[in-house]
Amino acid sequence: MRSDSSSSQDRASLGLRISAWGGLLFLHFPILIIFLYAFNTEDAAFSFPPKGFTLKWIGVAFSRPDVLEAIKLSLQIAAIATLIALILGTLASAALYRRDFFGKQGISLMLILPIALPGIITGIALLATFKTLGIEPGVFTIVIGHATFCVVIVYNNVIARLRRTSYSLIEASMDLGADGWQTFRYIVLPNLGSALLAGGMLAFALSFDEIIVTTFTAGHERTLPLWLLNQLSRPRDVPVTNVVAMLVMMVTMLPILGAYYLTRGGESVAGSGGK
Repeated sequence: MRSDSSSSQDRASLGLRISAWGGLLFLHFPILIIFLYAFNTEDAAFSFPPKGFTLKWIGVAFSRPDVLEAIKLSLQIAAIATLIALILGTLASAALYRRDFFGKQGISLMLILPIALPGIITGIALLATFKTLGIEPGVFTIVIGHATFCVVIVYNNVIARLRRTSYSLIEASMDLGADGWQTFRYIVLPNLGSALLAGGMLAFALSFDEIIVTTFTAGHERTLPLWLLNQLSRPRDVPVTNVVAMLVMMVTMLPILGAYYLTRGGESVAGSGGK
């Protein structure tokens, strides 16, 4: 009886593993194709399977001024939007994580709403606002648009860490004569370090490959995702487009993996109040 139950559980476990790997393969197979075609030879650019391997297209992609300008602009916007998100997200989480006051839930909802709304709604709303205020779309408007949803990423990471940090550490610091700034610098900030880094990495990745909101706020500027979108009408540039798409995926994937490894042990941080 016990043997039958054990074999049944093993079969169920095997089925779940197969289903999980099948789902991962289904999700990532198109990405693998892009990686494969980024190294495809010139005469086999449109054939499957690829008939050769070359690094030529990497050199071609990074020698094109339009690609380099798009990369530079995307990095610049992502860095500024991440910095704004780190400041505003940290301040918002510090204000909301412990104190109860009228309207707190409404403020929390408003902070989270930009990332919950469809990107096209956020983009149209931002464009209408900028037009009403007489602000021409450009780098400034792209940064503002990206910061609206990057703040949410930092806010969620920091407030989760603050809730796991024992408030007795802060009280002990104040009892020993530390002022508010000293307590923040020597007690709160070290506990928030990995959460801030993870939130900043996620915000940077999200900003770097954002396209929907950027489409409405970019004006004549062209970030790397917009460059890729424009390349869809140029089939002769497919090999170069594949290389740039691979770059975008790498720049996006690595911060996400880094943030995962930084926060996966967050429940055991010092001062979390665990017993």
